[in-house]
Amino acid sequence: MSRKVVRTSKFRHVFGQALKADQCYDDIRISQMTWDSNFCSVNPKFVAMIVDASGGGAFIVLPLSKTGRIDMSLPTVCGHTGPVLDIEFCPHNDNIIASGSEDCSVMIWEIPDGGLISPLKDPVVKLEGHSKRVGILSWHPTAHNVLMSAGCDNVVILWNVARGEAVVRIDSMHTDLIYSACWNRNGSQILTSCKDKKLRVIDPRKGSVICEKDKPHEGSRPVRAVFVSDGKILTTGFSRMSERQVALWDPNNFSEPLNLQELDTSSGVLLPFFDPDTGVVYLCGKGDSSIRYFEVTDEAPYVHYLSMYSSKESQKGMGYMPKRGLEVNKCEIARFYKLHERKCEPIVMTVPRKSDLFQEDLYPDTIGPEPSVEADDWFAGKNGEPILISLKDGFVATTKNKEFKVIKSLMATTSSSSSYRQSDSVDVQALQKEVKELREMVEQLTKRVDELESK
Repeated sequence: MSRKVVRTSKFRHVFGQALKADQCYDDIRISQMTWDSNFCSVNPKFVAMIVDASGGGAFIVLPLSKTGRIDMSLPTVCGHTGPVLDIEFCPHNDNIIASGSEDCSVMIWEIPDGGLISPLKDPVVKLEGHSKRVGILSWHPTAHNVLMSAGCDNVVILWNVARGEAVVRIDSMHTDLIYSACWNRNGSQILTSCKDKKLRVIDPRKGSVICEKDKPHEGSRPVRAVFVSDGKILTTGFSRMSERQVALWDPNNFSEPLNLQELDTSSGVLLPFFDPDTGVVYLCGKGDSSIRYFEVTDEAPYVHYLSMYSSKESQKGMGYMPKRGLEVNKCEIARFYKLHERKCEPIVMTVPRKSDLFQEDLYPDTIGPEPSVEADDWFAGKNGEPILISLKDGFVATTKNKEFKVIKSLMATTSSSSSYRQSDSVDVQALQKEVKELREMVEQLTKRVDELESK
């Protein structure tokens, strides 16, 4: 009788843990929109969340250290005239964030270090080209200032943000609503899933289909798709009986999936987050109270279930921290920012290790914040591989954030806001310093009052 051998994996015992209440962000009115996006974006400096706003759309941006109860009067980014549907931080400059809205526009914002001290209404750049609401945004992973947007007009636009112009417009390919759109590792291909039940791998500069798969999942509910290692594609969707599924595909042979697993019968769309360094994919369902995680490997059955983090409250959205923002000395391999009705709760995924030394097998060199190609060169046909950094001493920024430059002569829409920003930059910095000092004084006073009350 042969014994079944358990597959060896260093990620078999990964466990998730929510941070304590004092390390959460409380009293935030998360947006009630029924759109299937993350509603949250994070980087090593800030966490941004889409919030409820009357008379337009808004999101808040908080420094990571500003935990606890968030004041209702905290300034927001509130330049959109319709609800905000998606936000995403630029991977090459932690102070730049893009937002897409029901008002059909995409706006680029610059967040000052330390967070906002007054409501931000004027974007650095306003990108107009969609005729219906914009629900999907994704920055290019290696090219500087290249942004992809997809709207409910079934159009995908690639923007050169510095010039404020739409360079590529893919408008006749998708015949119905686009559910998801993402880049591959070096940004030479785009992957989209659509309501017409097709999965498409697209050459972004030519605007042509490289390959496509009809009905990756039989059900009629939304499909999500991401590129994983070696150019393979992982999809989440629904069976004909409305059971949730996860599947792995090889784009060179789309006839049969490499692996197809049925998970449960919940109705929420599964949002996949893939970590290329560890090969672990995390599935977060909107409306679920759990995060499942799987390991994607080269050997059959390719997608191996690891475990599940469960909690009591359901999630309205999820932010995923880039690798350079993790605490490597605690063997943290992922950190999520889970949105509740009224708060944001960080969840840490950890590999249990006894040693306090740097674990090289858990942290191979990862994608850093430096772009490897400029926007004009990329649109001209040049590809750039990601520039990798080591996490051995914790990520330390050795270079200044890639400066965000706007070419004013080409952009009438931003001239007024950018000239104002330049002339007042010195005063703003002085004000920010004063506000920071005042905040610290207030915090000290409140601590003192609490101590006296407790006595």
